[in-house]
Parts: sequence; structure tokens; C-alpha cells
Amino acid sequence: MTEADGATAAPGPDPDPDDVTWIEPPVCPECGALIRMYPTNYDRWISLAMVELPAKDVPEAFRWRSTRIPTRSPVPTDIVAVRVRGIDPLPGEPVAPAHRMVCVPECVEP
Repeated sequence: MTEADGATAAPGPDPDPDDVTWIEPPVCPECGALIRMYPTNYDRWISLAMVELPAKDVPEAFRWRSTRIPTRSPVPTDIVAVRVRGIDPLPGEPVAPAHRMVCVPECVEP
């Protein structure tokens, strides 16, 4: 299921609570674009694009939403990525595309 959804990203490093240095946003190793890393609702991690797009512009297999989880949850984060399934969103409704949909690897010329 994780490979089909593209939720194969590695979790981000746990920051040291005593470290006050700036934490840079994650960058895609393929294309160099900024990405958002979120845990999924089934305990894996997904790389999402930084910009939400209308659902009509995102193929069904790449639609995600970020959702706040209840405060009583045992999961230590407050936002999880949930795959949009079941009821299709309206065409103009914003969804977060998986980064692999918009990733264009950089070409290195010889």
C-alpha cells in the first residue's frame, strides 16, 4: 500500500531540544525543490508539494490532504497526511499533490 501511494519517504531527523539553530525545510534530492514531509495515517511518511492545486488538476492517485489530529492521539505530531479516497473532491477543491507528481529531475550535462 505504501509503494502504491508513494508514501516511501524517510522521516525527518528529530531535532535536539537544546539546539537553537535554524532548521531548513526539506529538499527533494531529485529536483532540488522544497517539499513538505508529513506522516501518513498508516505510520509512513510522504513528500508533498509545497503548493495545493485544484482537484481537477491533480490525478486521483496523487491527491492528499493534511489534517490535524485530535490532541488525545498517541501520535506525537499534530498534522498527518491523508490520501483522498472514497468521495471525490469537487473540481475546484484544493488538494496537496504528492511531490512525485510534480518532480522533474535535474539534468546534469556532461
